[in-house]
Amino acid sequence: MNIPNLLTLLRVALIPVFILFFYLPFSWSYWAASAVFALAAVTDWFDGYLARRWEQSTPFGAFLDPVADKLMVAVALVLLVEEHANLWLTLPAVIIIGREIVVSALREWMAELGARAHVAVSNLGKWKTAAQMVALVILLGNPPQLTMWVGAGYVLLIIAAGLTLWSMLQYLLAAWPHLSIHTEKK
Repeated sequence: MNIPNLLTLLRVALIPVFILFFYLPFSWSYWAASAVFALAAVTDWFDGYLARRWEQSTPFGAFLDPVADKLMVAVALVLLVEEHANLWLTLPAVIIIGREIVVSALREWMAELGARAHVAVSNLGKWKTAAQMVALVILLGNPPQLTMWVGAGYVLLIIAAGLTLWSMLQYLLAAWPHLSIHTEKK
């Protein structure tokens, strides 16, 4: 166990904390949930940075880090869809969660073929993650009334969903030669 792995475990442990804060019946609960989510998002960047910098990448970390990220984002999106209950949030949430499922399955399948490097994380994925995390911090920190901040959160989430579709298309195109080869053999 090393510090990057502990930070990843902390991110998973923070999920029920931000859920609890989100549902507390106090005026400050949105801010508290948003702050805990933001802390978890920062640990996502920090654990990867430390693992590379200190050369402490581990198989456990390589497995748990993307799982922690996807859990954190999916839980936040589900909470927000319930709270906001509108198309502006629900459609991007479905796109983002659906893309994560498709790309995770694609990466797993490509790894079985020994071609995982063809679907490695791209810079576009990093931009998508940044827009998504900022949108979620904003939306978690505000009640579901349409204000300038909530509107900005919706816009960023829609941008993140667009980048999500674009990056998924890039991954599928990169994997297509492997997908089409195996399709033709059947």
